[in-house]
Amino acid sequence: MQLKGLISKLKIRSVGNVRVLLLRSSVCVRTVFVLKDKAKSAGNSATERVEVYIRDSIYSGLFKPRQRLTEETLAKTLHCSRGPIREAILRLERDGLVETVPRRGTFIPDISAESIEVVFSMRGKLEGLCVRYMRQSMNATKEQTLSSILEEMKAATKDEDNERFLAADLELHHTIWRFSEREALERTLSNVMNPRVFLIARTFSSALPIRQRYKDHEKYLDIVLSSPASKVEMAVEQHFSELHDRIFGGHSARHLIGVL
Repeated sequence: MQLKGLISKLKIRSVGNVRVLLLRSSVCVRTVFVLKDKAKSAGNSATERVEVYIRDSIYSGLFKPRQRLTEETLAKTLHCSRGPIREAILRLERDGLVETVPRRGTFIPDISAESIEVVFSMRGKLEGLCVRYMRQSMNATKEQTLSSILEEMKAATKDEDNERFLAADLELHHTIWRFSEREALERTLSNVMNPRVFLIARTFSSALPIRQRYKDHEKYLDIVLSSPASKVEMAVEQHFSELHDRIFGGHSARHLIGVL
């Protein structure tokens, strides 16, 4: 409460660009606290806690592409020794989430422009397939679950809470994947939309006003639930194609990634 009050006072006293910087700082502080708390309850070993913290920091955007991770900073943040950090980094390297460069250190990897463009196309096709399968076993419970997630996004929009909105965004799509009841398809999408890809996607989608993003998701869920079953797969693919164009604004992924 004291931290929240201090940040509130700082925002009231600040103006212009300074106010924006303070607001971003407050979100970053809150994100660190949330991720640390989540890591503490993630597992019994210190290595598991470090691994969860780094993974979630990549998902949340706290850790950026090309950012260097140091054992010293992680040890201070998570109040643990360097041994578990080294073990966690080895695990994360196997998954491609971090990379260690000799004599330089450990970094969050970059992702190629070509990969981003291919991934957006793949995601539209794969999620369209998910929706088609989901519609084959659709029921009132599933529809209510999806609608309740959209309501959460609406509430986040009203509060202009980007972190809450992005969490609900991820939940919506992961729920659609799960409701397809095709484990191989869900697993493939999870691999395609790995943390680094989500990081790039959210970096640029966050540039759109939150109310516009809510309208996009409202429209998307209407497509998912209301399009004729024979056309829903193509409609979802078209939605993601239009989303790609809106996010990247006609620029190539290579150009946009270059400015990150």
